Amino acid sequence: MDKVKEIFKKYTMVLVLLLVIIIFTIGTNGRMLLPANINNLIAQNAYVFVLATGMLLCILTGGNIDLSVGSVVCFVGAVGGTMMVNAKLPIWIAMAAMIVVGLLIGAWQGFWIAYMKIPPFITTLAGMLVFRGLANVILNGLTLAPMPAAYLNLFNSYIPDFFHMEGFNLTCMLFGLIVAIVSSILSIRGRAVKISKGYQVESFSSMIVRIVIIDVAILAFMFKLSQYKGIPVVLLWVAVVIMIYHYITSKTTIGRHFYAVGGNEKAAALSGVDTKKVYFTAYINMAFLAAIAGMITIARLNSANPTAGTNYEMDAIGSCFIGGASAYGGIGTVPGVIVGAILMGVINLGMNIMGVDANYQKVVKGLVLLAAVIFDIVTKKKKA
Repeated sequence: MDKVKEIFKKYTMVLVLLLVIIIFTIGTNGRMLLPANINNLIAQNAYVFVLATGMLLCILTGGNIDLSVGSVVCFVGAVGGTMMVNAKLPIWIAMAAMIVVGLLIGAWQGFWIAYMKIPPFITTLAGMLVFRGLANVILNGLTLAPMPAAYLNLFNSYIPDFFHMEGFNLTCMLFGLIVAIVSSILSIRGRAVKISKGYQVESFSSMIVRIVIIDVAILAFMFKLSQYKGIPVVLLWVAVVIMIYHYITSKTTIGRHFYAVGGNEKAAALSGVDTKKVYFTAYINMAFLAAIAGMITIARLNSANPTAGTNYEMDAIGSCFIGGASAYGGIGTVPGVIVGAILMGVINLGMNIMGVDANYQKVVKGLVLLAAVIFDIVTKKKKA
């Protein structure tokens, strides 16, 4: 019984995600799981996965957030769109400029937050207004379209099927099989390394159950994509971001510093952690990933427009808290945040398919976010 409770506590949001998928699958008469809708789930929420990954680093430092990311996405998109559409510059120059702009914004906000001790809420609220305004200045209130075909191919295309099967992308399915095998090997190897170092690990049976569930989910997901057009290129962009930042937060010294600062900043500083560097790194990373999200967004919309990125910060923040990040900082993982982002995406997609009014959709998303934070607070009180 205790083991069941432990599994439930550890995988609460995963179980909630499965429940929500089942509810919407029934509510939409199975349309929720059509291959085209699974593909739409990725395309429509790619920016959320990227932004939520960066937002996690900010939240880990003590429950801090970045309110400017939606405006940064719009501003970076405006810069890139102007360079590609108006100036006709090569796409690689425009993309490099977008990254540089993102890093400069991150350095600007990170400086005020880390070294001048301006509260992140105030700094990024100012950034939200400033960069939205600058985006409108650059675009002159107009929409720039279309983006160059070569640029769109970098984000909106699909990995071709090298076996040329009709109606089924075998390359996609084989890729999913490889990912499942590699994931299983890494889980087994990770457990063995922990045992060799004397760390406490989950039971072998629990690990096997977890591996089976993950592998089945990967293969089912890739099977659905195989029935449509295969692997979207934007999924590869998202996967690379997730893997890099999962490694940083779980395997590196700077990653441990994020958790240390969020857990107890004074104790971390006394232990030799450069807390200013941690804050600066968190916000420069956030702006860098906002630049990546800006690239994805203008490719998805095939335009740079003054309203792009509206409420993106709320999607990212919501995904983090729903995915298990603590409102007080120091707790949260990249996989958990991705589960939160998927849950938000599933809710959006399911309600859209069911024709739920947009206003009611906002109500539901708000209640889900509130429930996640309440769950976090209640859980901590019980532990205390």
